[in-house]
Amino acid sequence: MKQAVSSPNAPKAIGPYSPAMRSGQLLFVSGQVALDPATGQMIAGDIATETRRVMDNLGALLKAAGLSFSDVVRTTVFLTDLGDFATVNEVYGTYFTPPAPARATVQVARLPRDARIEIDAIAAYEGG
Repeated sequence: MKQAVSSPNAPKAIGPYSPAMRSGQLLFVSGQVALDPATGQMIAGDIATETRRVMDNLGALLKAAGLSFSDVVRTTVFLTDLGDFATVNEVYGTYFTPPAPARATVQVARLPRDARIEIDAIAAYEGG
């Protein structure tokens, strides 16, 4: 089974991909940047503000798929400046309860729309 997932509360894809894709008992959420779902534009603000928007976008896609942050098993955080790591960690941590998902964090040269942060996720349905 393969099924695309989207939400009016998350940005539309800005390329030829699905915002999220369910395959069997797993949900793969495409990388989210700090796009406002209502306008499709990047939000203004500091790295904490961008991180909250990214996490809210992820949350909207999880909810549309019948899941929540407690179902997330893996994330990847892409930052344009690892100097933002502590601030991102602080905001990111408020969205999860123990046990937190596995995660990789990497610094990259550039992200779509000149975002400072992008996060993707993999979530599992009960029994997945």
